[in-house]
Formats: sequence, structure tokens, C-alpha cells
Amino acid sequence: MEFDGFTVNIFQDGDGDWLAHFVEMPHISAFSDSPEKALHELLNAWEGVKESYKKHGQPIPISPTKKQYSGTFNIRIDKRVHSALAIEAARAGITLNALVAQKLALSIQQN
Repeated sequence: MEFDGFTVNIFQDGDGDWLAHFVEMPHISAFSDSPEKALHELLNAWEGVKESYKKHGQPIPISPTKKQYSGTFNIRIDKRVHSALAIEAARAGITLNALVAQKLALSIQQN
């Protein structure tokens, strides 16, 4: 089934019903008595949500896996962390941006 790149989570609840929802948008969900039916109902719900967005002139949400990213974002951090990172970058002879990019890349490689 095609869910436009969104991640689907499906599980059986305590009552024996199967619940399917988008990880990125958990408010879009469906349930049924089998996993296959729950997925089918989720697809119907997603189609209905897209129609509602269109009807109200709003853009349909895009999965993070299908978005285009610029590679630039801003983040606010504690002044002490900023200072420590700037000192570390200077000692390494690289820019603060390069140091933070390296640390972020390492953190996602370890996951």
C-alpha cells in the first residue's frame, strides 16, 4: 500500500483490535479486527485527510523522507555549550559549523 512515504505503525491493542497509524502524524489512524483491514482503513483515512486539505486550500503534508532539505537550520543552545563548542572548534582548527556538523553526523551513524 502507498502511504506517500509516511511510516506506518501497526499493533494489536489490549482488546484484540489492530490499530494502524502514521508515526509522523499519529492523529491519522484506523483500526479493525485484522492487520490487513486496519491498513486498508488507514489508507481510506489518509485519502480522506488529503481530500480535506484540498477542500480547505491547504497543502497536503509531505513525509520527511520525501521533503527537500536545504542543509541549513538554526538552533538555540545554552551559552556555556556554545562557548565550549567554539573553543573545541578553535582548538581543532575548524569552524564551529564544521564541528557541529561532524558531531551530528556521528550521532546519527551510531543510531
